[in-house]
Amino acid sequence: MHFDYHFTAVSVMWTLTFASLLVLLVVLIGRDRARLFPWFTASIVLVALRLLTNRLLHDKLPQLTMATIAISLADLSVLVGFAVPVEMARRAFKKAGSLAWAGWTLGLLALAGVVLWKWGPWPAWKAIAFDTTIARLQFMQLIAVKTGLLVDVLSIALGLLVVALGRRYGAGWHSHVQRIMIGLSTASIAQIGAQGIWEIIARHTTPHSQAEYERVLGLQEKLLNTNSAVYVIVLIWWIVCLWIDEPGTAAAAPSSDTPDTQKITEAETGDA
Repeated sequence: MHFDYHFTAVSVMWTLTFASLLVLLVVLIGRDRARLFPWFTASIVLVALRLLTNRLLHDKLPQLTMATIAISLADLSVLVGFAVPVEMARRAFKKAGSLAWAGWTLGLLALAGVVLWKWGPWPAWKAIAFDTTIARLQFMQLIAVKTGLLVDVLSIALGLLVVALGRRYGAGWHSHVQRIMIGLSTASIAQIGAQGIWEIIARHTTPHSQAEYERVLGLQEKLLNTNSAVYVIVLIWWIVCLWIDEPGTAAAAPSSDTPDTQKITEAETGDA
């Protein structure tokens, strides 16, 4: 019997990513990590929801309706994603003083603001309009793209900061905060790297035939698949790290001198 499955790289990566997200959510809830990292958990839920929505509703709704749903979820996702570095910073540097907090916050925001301003084109502000649904969707998409870039830059910078200084403030290598930030930084580096490579290719490539055009699209698909593969690795990293308890937080094993044991010992002593 011959089986013909017609699996593509896109479908395989989608399946692996969605399955990994579900397992991660099980770990977050089952191991009581969602209570400690609510914004991180919410961001994972939104990523899974966006994947599922795009998969189930693609080519099944009118184009404008689908765009409205996708862009709205993207905006919500980046807003929640912006809260994740804040949550991680508060847990990683809870022992830091107010002066250090203010200095590093201003420094990270300044760095992210410069990258955000210099990276990619910005539309002319006079051209921004809100009189039509398409114009409003374009503005919402701009917010999603630029805020997503801001979150990626903050995640990379904060990840480096947590790795370098986290141990001093109680967020060492075995802490969940540091390992979550390592994953966030890795995913953000892959995302920014894929965007940067694609922008260079698109800026310096002018297809002169259908074959060259298809080759450029093939390069884009390879970049997207590579980015997805890195994200799956990050999800597996989070699953393993968050399943394991931090040192000193695991429940202590029951002592041999429990009250019941003591009663039995006393009874045996009395009988003797």
